[in-house]
Formats: sequence, C-alpha cells, structure tokens
Amino acid sequence: MNKITPLYKGLITSLAMLAVTIILDLTNYTAQSGFKYLIYGLYAGGIGWTIYGFYKSPGFVDKFTNIFGQGFKCFIVITLVMVIATGVNSKMHPEWAEQSTAYYKLELMKDKSKLPAEIESDAAAYKKAYTVSLLSTAIFGYLFIGALFTAGGAALLLMRRK
Repeated sequence: MNKITPLYKGLITSLAMLAVTIILDLTNYTAQSGFKYLIYGLYAGGIGWTIYGFYKSPGFVDKFTNIFGQGFKCFIVITLVMVIATGVNSKMHPEWAEQSTAYYKLELMKDKSKLPAEIESDAAAYKKAYTVSLLSTAIFGYLFIGALFTAGGAALLLMRRK
C-alpha cells in the first residue's frame, strides 16, 4: 500500500490552494466573492485527509495528541508554503503597497490631528512595514485556522470512536 505522509499531503493541499488562488486572481474575483472560501475548504480537506488517514491506519492510537500531531505536520507545511507564496506575491506586486499606503494616508488626513510631515513619516513607515505585516498576518492566520481545523477534526474522530 502506498502511504502518503502528512508532509506530502500538506504539499499537495498547499499546491491545490495556490492553484485556486492563482485562478481566482487571474479571473479577477474580488475578496468579497464566496469563492475565497474554496481555499479554506481545501485547507480543511487536506487536514481532514491527513487525520482521517491516520485514524484508519493500523498505527492509530486513540489519543487527541496523536491525531493532532498528524494534522499539525500537515498544516505546518501548508502554512510554510502559503506564507512563502504570500511573500513572493507581495514582492511581485509592489503597487499593492503603494495603494495600501495611499489609503492609509487618506485615513491619516481625515484625522486632522497630525501635521503633513508626520503623515508623510507615518506613511513611509507603513509602506516599509507592509510586507512584514502581510507575512505576519498570513502566518498567524494560517496557523490559527490550521490548529482550529485540526483540533475540531481530532475531536470529531474521537467522539465518533466512542
């Protein structure tokens, strides 16, 4: 029997997520469209595939930590790949930092409590930190959602067992 490890399941899942992301980007779907949830569905499906495969394996141990550990191996790979893709995408599209900085400057100008020099300084700092903040948000988001899907899936499998 050909056993696919959680690492490879994570790579397969992340490549599917990237493919959907690229297709949605090329077809100009907005962030408000419901298609973005397809990526989360793939994420949950990849984790489910991993933990259910472990659940059905002869090496299954009826413990939450063992099931979660298998899911963790999968979602950490997905997180790594998606964060790298986010960084590459950010570097390929510096105009996104420009647009975001322009919106930020408009919000600062609406406040009217800052001088123009302060607004320019704050905007420059915002633009400089754009990619870092984008990456940190991606890391936290993918880790949180992955842990949530894994914990939920592990709990469901354990409840099903009893």
